[in-house]
Amino acid sequence: MDEPRSLAGLDTTKAHVARVYDYWLGGKDNFEADRAYGDDLEKRVPSIRLTARMNRLFLGRAVRFLAADAGIRQFLDIGTGLPTANNTHQVAQGIAPESRVVYTDNDPLVLVHARALLTSSAAGRTAYIEADVRNPEAILKASELTDTLDLTQPVAVMLIAVLHLVTDDDIAYPAIRSIVDAMPSGSYLVISHATGDFWPQEQVDAANATNAAHKVDFRFRSQSEVARFFAGLDLVDPGIVPVAEWRSGDDRTPERAHSNIWAGVARKP
Repeated sequence: MDEPRSLAGLDTTKAHVARVYDYWLGGKDNFEADRAYGDDLEKRVPSIRLTARMNRLFLGRAVRFLAADAGIRQFLDIGTGLPTANNTHQVAQGIAPESRVVYTDNDPLVLVHARALLTSSAAGRTAYIEADVRNPEAILKASELTDTLDLTQPVAVMLIAVLHLVTDDDIAYPAIRSIVDAMPSGSYLVISHATGDFWPQEQVDAANATNAAHKVDFRFRSQSEVARFFAGLDLVDPGIVPVAEWRSGDDRTPERAHSNIWAGVARKP
């Protein structure tokens, strides 16, 4: 993709994980810095493209569960990433056309594409906020959210492959607590989060070194650390499991070392 110069706040000289993820999934909305980082990390983690695909499939399964089984009609998708197939609103509105979805991301390129491509069904609605999960108040007070979602009714908060980019625990955990606290009883929290739990330490160290070399803030968290995000919520079966195993219905899941993301869904009582 050519380097755009017109988008305020868009830095194409530094890798952005949304665009790297797009690259791993075979997209075209990425730049040289994104591809260089993606290639370097793939050398240390050869299964990274498989992991990205498994994470995307989890998004679809989680939204289908929420819309079809849990009756959720409102979604707050934080850290949306670049549009691809089976986005949150497409899955939800395929089941319940009246579903409403608010997308949030901190990359201006993502929001440009979202506004152009993530169009709602006639019965539902979509909206977009340029904001960062590190600043939950900016999300919760945005008119795009309050005009689209009814916060007296349950909302599914989606954080798919986002929280490992928030490396400071003193920011990450309070941010999610603030968002969950603002949601009514019956709401859900959906998280997928990278982990080094299934790798030898030398592979974790190599991945961390690559992230640091490309100035990408990234932190692996253990299962117990991921579980802290769900404190006070009721986990849905099967709990916090490798992303490829969450209600997959398929015994042919990848080895856990090739699907190194914890995934979970929980309900606010």
